Amino acid sequence: MKLPRPSQISPTTRKWLLVVVAVALVVVAVLVVRARSGTDRTELDLSEFERRIAAGEVATAEVMDRDNAVKGELEDGTEYEVSYPREYGEAITTALVDGDVEIETNNQSESIWTQLLFQLLPVVLLVGAFLWLISNMQGGGRLGSFSRTKAKTSGKETPEVTFADVAGCAEAIEELAEIRDFLAEPERFQALGAKIPKGVLLFGPPGTGKTLLARAVAGEAGAPFFSISGSDFVEMFVGVGASRVRDLFEQAKNDAPAIIFVDEIDAVGRHRGAGLGGGHDEREQTLNQLLVEMDGFDATSGVILIAATNRPDILDPALLRPGRFDRQIVVDQPDLDGRRAILEVHARGKPLGDDVDLGVLARRTPGFTGADLANMLNEAALLAARRRHEGVSMKECEEAIDRLLAGPERKSRVMSDREKRVIAYHEAGHALVGHVLPNTDPIHKISIIARGRALGWTLALPTEDRVLHTRAELVDSMAMLLGGRTAEEMIFGDPTTGAADDIERATRIARAMVTQFGMSDAIGPQQLGHRHGEPFLGREVQGEPDYSDDVAATIDAEVARLVGTARTEAREILTLHRRTLDRLADALVEHETLGDPELADVLAGAQAIDPDEPPADERSRSRPGNEQGTRGASTPQVSRYQAGSPPPREPNP
Repeated sequence: MKLPRPSQISPTTRKWLLVVVAVALVVVAVLVVRARSGTDRTELDLSEFERRIAAGEVATAEVMDRDNAVKGELEDGTEYEVSYPREYGEAITTALVDGDVEIETNNQSESIWTQLLFQLLPVVLLVGAFLWLISNMQGGGRLGSFSRTKAKTSGKETPEVTFADVAGCAEAIEELAEIRDFLAEPERFQALGAKIPKGVLLFGPPGTGKTLLARAVAGEAGAPFFSISGSDFVEMFVGVGASRVRDLFEQAKNDAPAIIFVDEIDAVGRHRGAGLGGGHDEREQTLNQLLVEMDGFDATSGVILIAATNRPDILDPALLRPGRFDRQIVVDQPDLDGRRAILEVHARGKPLGDDVDLGVLARRTPGFTGADLANMLNEAALLAARRRHEGVSMKECEEAIDRLLAGPERKSRVMSDREKRVIAYHEAGHALVGHVLPNTDPIHKISIIARGRALGWTLALPTEDRVLHTRAELVDSMAMLLGGRTAEEMIFGDPTTGAADDIERATRIARAMVTQFGMSDAIGPQQLGHRHGEPFLGREVQGEPDYSDDVAATIDAEVARLVGTARTEAREILTLHRRTLDRLADALVEHETLGDPELADVLAGAQAIDPDEPPADERSRSRPGNEQGTRGASTPQVSRYQAGSPPPREPNP
């Protein structure tokens, strides 16, 4: 007969077994103690006892009629015990009386429970403590759960999420549909000798729906779903993480076909041997156990591991090799059609007004992830509820987008007329330069109402989704960023600290063009500065220079040249269109916020291309290297005017 494994025994059966074992141990302990209970007394035969009575050596005697025994103490302090036949009971009593022995008569036999209470109480306490510890270690209490997995399980009876609830990632759904089919019909694949991937790694930016996709696979296949975070494996005690990994995979195999989903697997799957924590720390032991469990999968076991991370570059190579994570799926930011589909999913159950156009909202939200879009509709619903509307209108949706891009409005912030005019010219400088330059995104909205940390902001939205940016686009972006500070210098003659964020972003773009993208004629197409991420910190702390001091000076000179060229271009545009700049600033002071219709009226007089300059195609070709680009998703560009801190004062002498 095949005995069940300990993990297959139900908790109720385990508890009853522990009770039976506890009772058996107590009975054995009682029998042992009773068997040895008389070993501390001196055994006397009947004739010896009578002789000692006659000699006056017996001090006390306790006559137990029911047990036919006498117990007591001799004159020298020795404890004794005498057993006698029943017919000698009266003679023994007479001899004790004649010998002037202090006699005590006990007609009740000693109870086993009395002995247990007074003699075995320490033994019972020790046995009880031991059994309690064993029970907890088997999984009944907190000590047991400490080494058990913390995975949350959702049963196959009530699948909550399906592929119909996921939008914006059609390629990922197509890849995962195969796993759903395998879990639902494994025989169809096994008949052809096909092996389903043992592990699937979902990676992409945060909020793109990696966890939602994993739950959809479980819901579609109707399989048990074990969800756990990578940080739940790591504890301060060595061996606990590995024990939890073993327990998790054991449970999944018992419920196969099943899905194990490990979110943020980089918490436990980072590079080993990084120099921090040595080679035998708890995290690395947990990773080793995870590698063993994944490689030990049976191809027909029906257990699939799905993991998610937004940092695949720091994962251990052994974790990514074929045989463990066979399939790696990119879950990226959705495109225009994907954003519209996501909005349709999250709009279910919300009373949207007739004026709400999801297509327009999708065009207004480039670079938004699924989580951002869900948050946007939720913010719009909250705004509508705050205003006691019966439905969500387009106005609330657009305001929700502005809140996500620039922060909530701070109308209570009081500014002087001069500060308001400085901010108006600053934002007007951004908008005018961005409108005139041919390689920038169209200006969508300008506002001098404080939002979040920004005192004013200018929003430029791309007309299409892009993943590449040319050198001409980067140069025009720097000019637009510096347009605000340049306008301040032109109008007021003294710049403010509010352009600190613009300067930082422009400098960052220029340095990336020189050191990363090879867009400098003086340097050429070279990667300068060895960039490496820290596997424990998850980010780069400091780049390692791999160039000489002369090259560093050339880099600084090129960065300064690019920033200076962008500043000069912004000044030329603002000087040429000074009247438009004044009209735009006056309109901002009056209305505080300008949208597309108002901007079209004010900027109608500004030429998109200066008549004295060559056409746009020749202007773009005049910048060598225009064919080069940078990878990165298109996102709304927001130029913020922030209140900076003044420089520290020097101490008085």
